[in-house]
Amino acid sequence: MQNYRLDNQWDVELSFEEDGTATACHARLVGDRAPGAQGYGQAERNRADRPAYRVGEELAASRALRALAQQLRAQAADDITDVNRAPAYPSY
Repeated sequence: MQNYRLDNQWDVELSFEEDGTATACHARLVGDRAPGAQGYGQAERNRADRPAYRVGEELAASRALRALAQQLRAQAADDITDVNRAPAYPSY
């Protein structure tokens, strides 16, 4: 594979909201040429468990990132379909 540099950079921004038992995470791509993709994930603590905010953040973030990845894959499939004029089924 030939090395080349793309003049493009995307960063992932994660933001959290917590209410004591539930943690929500919004994940979105940011950058001048980043696609408008975003994902949402949530985790809920069992009331019998001790509060562990980091665990809720980790679970909510992983779910938001998975949703973001699924959206990017769907956008890529749509773009491939547009270019090739045939349905695309990208593997992952």
